[in-house]
Amino acid sequence: LTCRGLGSSANRPREDSWLKSLFVRKVDPRKDAHSNLLAKRETSSLYKLQIHNVKPECLDAYNKLCQEVLPKIHEEKHYPCALVGTWNTWYGEQDQAVHLWRYEGGYPALNEVMSKLRQNKEFTEFRKERGNMLLSRKNQLLLEFSFWNEPVPREGPNIYELRSYQLRPGTMIEWGNYWARAIRFRQDNNEAVGGFFSQIGQLYMVHHLWAYKDLQTREDIRNAAWHKPGWDELVYYTVPLIQEMESRIMIPLKISPLQ
Repeated sequence: LTCRGLGSSANRPREDSWLKSLFVRKVDPRKDAHSNLLAKRETSSLYKLQIHNVKPECLDAYNKLCQEVLPKIHEEKHYPCALVGTWNTWYGEQDQAVHLWRYEGGYPALNEVMSKLRQNKEFTEFRKERGNMLLSRKNQLLLEFSFWNEPVPREGPNIYELRSYQLRPGTMIEWGNYWARAIRFRQDNNEAVGGFFSQIGQLYMVHHLWAYKDLQTREDIRNAAWHKPGWDELVYYTVPLIQEMESRIMIPLKISPLQ
């Protein structure tokens, strides 16, 4: 018994050291929030991504209602917001509407718009009528990556692809570092529209928005990227950062600035 006790006592420091190695990690030496390191500093724009799952029998009525009311909001000069794009999902989850808004001035602008809309009787009636057409809805607040294009209105006709990535927690900086280099491989055909990462809502989400003339053009452009030296390496290193990914092919509504 004495020998066993001595042996156990001698091994305890080694066990303690092994246990500490499981739970103690090196602290990231960065002294700034990841959002400050990744987002554009020259603008203070905040984006809102709205995803509405519409009752199948209500989609036409929903689109008509949005096309009547939404332009009135973003065209009002005293509302510091702009409708970037509005779409229906073509391939992906069906009977779905996607809206992207920009709030110029960040969170104060968002608060100002929400406060004014609560006092807007027409918008209140719009939300009530719209709510009767929905199965579910989801919002995310986003910032734009500093190295991506600014999403600006474009002429059509185009189809749009929203590629959404759920990253492993703690990997956003790595993703940004790789895509700051990867984006140069995807600029030749002006297909890059915007790149965003979530701040509120589902976290560690990344959204890349692309524009193509049609599905075949999309296929040709994506295949051409693999013939550029370095693209395969960047894909190799970014894939392990992803937990889930989703692709939506979307058709813009008539009122969408992105056509």
